Parts: sequence; C-alpha cells; structure tokens
Amino acid sequence: MPSFLELTLHFFLQLAVILAAYRLVWPVFKRLGQMQVVAIMAAGFLLGPSVFGALWPSAQKWLFPATLGIGGQTIPHPSLTVIYVVGQLGLVLYMFLVGSSFQTKILTEHFRVAGATATAGLTVPLAFGAITGYVLFTHGDYFTGKVVAWQAALFLAAAVGITAFPVLAWIIHDSGLHKTRVGTMTLACAAFDDAWSWILLAVVVASAKGNMNSAVLAFVGGGAFVLVMLVAGRRLLRSLNTWADKELRAKPDGGLPLGPFTVMLLVVLVSAWFTDWTGIYSVFGAFLAGVVMPRGRLLDMVRERTEPLVAYLLLPAFFVYAGLNTQLSLLLHPAALVALAVVLVVSFAGKFGAVSLTSRWQGLSWREAGAMGALANARGLMELVLINIGLTQGLITPTLFTILAIMTIVTTFVASPLFRMFERNAWKNGLVFGAGGETAAAAPRSAVTAG
Repeated sequence: MPSFLELTLHFFLQLAVILAAYRLVWPVFKRLGQMQVVAIMAAGFLLGPSVFGALWPSAQKWLFPATLGIGGQTIPHPSLTVIYVVGQLGLVLYMFLVGSSFQTKILTEHFRVAGATATAGLTVPLAFGAITGYVLFTHGDYFTGKVVAWQAALFLAAAVGITAFPVLAWIIHDSGLHKTRVGTMTLACAAFDDAWSWILLAVVVASAKGNMNSAVLAFVGGGAFVLVMLVAGRRLLRSLNTWADKELRAKPDGGLPLGPFTVMLLVVLVSAWFTDWTGIYSVFGAFLAGVVMPRGRLLDMVRERTEPLVAYLLLPAFFVYAGLNTQLSLLLHPAALVALAVVLVVSFAGKFGAVSLTSRWQGLSWREAGAMGALANARGLMELVLINIGLTQGLITPTLFTILAIMTIVTTFVASPLFRMFERNAWKNGLVFGAGGETAAAAPRSAVTAG
C-alpha cells in the first residue's frame, strides 16, 4: 500500500501531466473551432488506456494505476480515489461559479419559451432513449444481471436526455453568451432536463437495490431544497454584501474579504453535500448556491480570483478519471459498432431535433433555435458522471460505458462548430444574439474566435 507521501508526490506528477497534455492538444482543438473545455476533456481520454495505454501500456499503468493487489485481492488504487475526489471538488466549485453568472432576469422574461423548450428537450430524448435501452437490453451484453428491461430503458433514457450542464456553461461563458437569450435559456433547459435525468437514474439505482426510498428522497428532498434556497436562502445571503463592504473599507489593499468568502464556501459545500445526499447530485446544489448569491463586488472578486484555478487545475482531474474507464477496444465487435451508431442517431435526433423545432415553434428565429439545439445536444461532463455511476453501481457493462462515452465526446465536439454555423449566419445578416433575441450588430464581424 503506497504511503500518504507517495500518493501526494504521485498526484503532483499526475496533475502536471494532465496540464501538459491539455496544453499540447489545445492548439489543435482551437483550430477546429473548439472551446478549451473540449480540449481538456479530450486530454483526459487520451491519457486513458485507449490511447496512452495502447501506445505505452507500462507507463500509463504506472502513472494512472487503476487497481492494487493486496493479499491476493484486487482493490481500487488509492491514487484513483485521489483523482476522483479532486475532480469532484473542481466540479462543485466550477458549478458554483456558473450559477453566480446565471442571468435570472433574462430567464424570467422568457419563462414560457424556456419551459416549453425544456419539456420537449426532455420528453422526446427520454422516449427515444427508453426504446433504444429496451432494444439493447434484449439484443446484447450491455447491461448487467442486476438490471431488468424497464430499468435498462430508464437508464438509457436518462443517458440520452441529459445535457452537458457544466461543459455547456463553459462554452456559453467563453462564447460571451451568458447575457443572451440563447445562452440563458439553454442553461435553464439543461438544468431542468438534467435534474429529471438524475431522478430517473435514482429510480434505476434504487430499484436495482430493492429500495425505492432513495428515489422518493431525490424527488422530495430536491424540490424542498430548491424552494428553501430561492425563498429563504436568497434573503439571508444578502447580508454578505454589507459584511464584505465593511471589510473592504478596512482593507486599503483591496484584498478578498475572508469572512464573507468563507461563509460563501460553506454554503456551496453544504449545498453540494445535501443534493448529493438526496440523490440529485452535487452539481445542482453548487449551481443553485451560485444562483442565489447576492450580486455585487464580493461575487465579482470571487469569480475573478478563483475561476482560473478551478477550471484549469482542479476540474481536469474529473475528465481524466472518466477517460481511465473508457476502452475503445470493446467496440471491435460489429454489434457494438451498430449499437454505437444507433445511440448516436437517437441522441442527435432526440436532443438537437426536439430543442430546435420547439424553440422555433415558440417564436425564436431559426438561427437562435438551431443554436439552442446545437448547444443542448452536447452531453459532456454530466453524461460522464451518469455513466460512471452506472458502471460503479454495476448497472452497465464496460461496453455500454464505452459506447456512451464516445457518444459524449462526439456530441460535445460537434456542439461548438454547429453553434458557430448558426452564429456566423446571423453575423452575415448583420445580427447578433442578444438578451431579447436577435438584434442588429454594432459592426460587422468577419472572424470567429474559439474562446
């Protein structure tokens, strides 16, 4: 068993390799019109057994050991646990930062359209996913013996219906869309759809264990948490700005007010713990904590000083953890390739098609509707979280995990270029995406940046 010091030193090396890998692939992804988060996600998979492990197996197993043999037994390696925990911390803090930038005013102004789009963006993919899950259950080795047909259908429904909430937030922020109708509504739809997907997953996990109490807890506890935070939490946290102003007046150097900042962190961590305990997952608690935080100088300072560390040091650890569980060699069987093709078609048709058509029907321009569909179609980090739970809980096989991981990469990779296509069309017509919809551009734009 490695000592604490050995685990610490090894973790430092792992983080250094993760950052180096990301920086090496980023120029390539930038030229392809991708956001930095996609490059970080790709770096995580490149460091896994499918690429790095295939090229240099001994080095990959030494740098990212997955198991450890003790007394004739094989157990998860402590190094893997360290990466997982750090990745979860980065994920929670990042989702808090996303919530702190969420434009609630824009959402309330377009609540009806957002509600209809979110409903269609959930129900259609759920239906497509459920049918696909049932077919895969009856025609292949994709689910374990713990799962029956209806549970398989619900699991794949959740996998197809989910959206890349944190990754989507990163794309929207890097694209400057967080103050637009497209960006705000897409994030709201993602939050709604993902919450229901997690409830479905809770039902599957609970029923597989023969205990439905956890599914009830996810629904009731999650709903109560949202109400408490939006009503009482928002009012109680307003005093943080007054407290911060007093500390700032006493600090001529303009340093971050540590008292209010500590309370802010406590709220984030407790919120993440509570929603994770109820079964909805920690990212929603962290996101909602950011939404209810009072806007002002304190929150601006926190975002400015913590975002680079969280996004580029802590969060990449999660992508590496997901990449270590992806094995492309499992897709060499023709039946697995057919299943992958079916899942990809269902995912694109269910999410991109449903969100785009519903948004257009609700009055958005076809360019805005297409942009929303393109962004909502990304599965990203949330899908990786969901399939990791499915794998660790013994619900799905490594083959289905790999199929869904590839679907995650493809849908996330396509999201930015597809969105840019609609955005470019708007620019060619002298328009930009604004808070109220498409508005006349101040000046023509001829180039697109990658973030």
